[in-house]
Amino acid sequence: MNNSGCIDYHSQTPPLEGRGASSHSPFRGLGGLFLLFFILSPFFSQAKIHIKTGIEVLKESNFKALEGKRVGLITNATGVDNNLKSTVDILSEAPNVKLVALYAPEHGVRGDIYAGDKVEDTTDPKTGIPVYSLYGKKREMFASMMKEIDVLVYDIQDIGCRSYTFISTMGQAMQTAAENNLEFVVLDRPNPLGGEKVEGNLVEEGFFSGVSRYSVPYLYGLTCGELAQMINAERSLGNTKACKLTVVKMKSWKRKMTFDQTGLQWLPTSPQVPQALTAHFYALSGIVGETAYMSIGVGYTLPFQIFAAPWINGQDFAKRMNSLNLPGVKFTPIYLKPFFGPYKEEKIQGVQVFLTDYKKVNLTEIQFLIVQEAVAMYPEHKLFVDEFKHRFNMIDKVCGTDKIREMFGKQYRWEDAKAYWDKDVASFKQLSKKYYFYK
Repeated sequence: MNNSGCIDYHSQTPPLEGRGASSHSPFRGLGGLFLLFFILSPFFSQAKIHIKTGIEVLKESNFKALEGKRVGLITNATGVDNNLKSTVDILSEAPNVKLVALYAPEHGVRGDIYAGDKVEDTTDPKTGIPVYSLYGKKREMFASMMKEIDVLVYDIQDIGCRSYTFISTMGQAMQTAAENNLEFVVLDRPNPLGGEKVEGNLVEEGFFSGVSRYSVPYLYGLTCGELAQMINAERSLGNTKACKLTVVKMKSWKRKMTFDQTGLQWLPTSPQVPQALTAHFYALSGIVGETAYMSIGVGYTLPFQIFAAPWINGQDFAKRMNSLNLPGVKFTPIYLKPFFGPYKEEKIQGVQVFLTDYKKVNLTEIQFLIVQEAVAMYPEHKLFVDEFKHRFNMIDKVCGTDKIREMFGKQYRWEDAKAYWDKDVASFKQLSKKYYFYK
């Protein structure tokens, strides 16, 4: 392996030529065959899948919940079965399912739309089924797109963070289903953060938006199916009418499971979330990433995993962050030149974040402590100044309140805002337990 983590083929043992190896080859004879198999087996073996997602369970039932109904499907590239076959193709090929419409969230049904780009109404080229865009549309427009269906199916992999827009799409579609007498079916999937991480205050009046549609914590510790059940039952969360909801539950998923423990393959939920682990880092840097105060790695090879700027000394900053002795996390210096985004093509320094004990780490507070220590070291570089004022509104929306910015921004001490950030966690955990499908 070279320093980039890629195999350096120029430094490897020369390939075996012909049908046998040379007399000096370590692969000679039967023992060599076992050695060769041992070396190459990681490249050919597939991780054992430990759970069945909602689409797998639906297939097992021979699509009973959809039989005899005109079906609309909200999905994207993450909607696949355990063999990576698209839910679009599965439902369109099922003889007893009549799939008549597809509905596209951000990035499109097949994942072919860039972040933030307009998602147009179109036709799926593979199936010929019409595709209607939900991205950026107001809920009142949803109903006009759903006149030809009896049941609306939702199958999208979420990342467990309130500011990710897919749960807003789900909730709006549920409300439309309720108002138009449609059934709503959620094909459940794992929360990649597990079902035990709950962090952040509830969204407050005046701060509801597409990135904070429901009054839930920033990390809410539920699967999309559990969240759907909670939204459907708790009028205080925002939906005014319950829909006829069915959740096709997973099999064998446990609350303590992070995505890597499921054995499933991860498909990028968006261009900057290419791996399941990225979902963890999104939670610890995404709020600060709403500004150009620092690069958080979006625009480099480590999206959401770094904090860097031209005015930071990486060695000194890593030492300072590690001196806080934060549970479950370590920091190392990093030097980079972003390809795009903040500080594009500038040489900058900072820290890369490593999670060493996921159970102990408090993900969301890391970004605030980063800012706290950055301002302490470099007092001329503050976050809440006129340069970034145009982004304050977005910071407040993702935080679900302006109190965090106001409390933290006075002296840049996280302890001034921490109690407010944590105030709703215990009560939400108690409430949400009513809606658990999984132990």
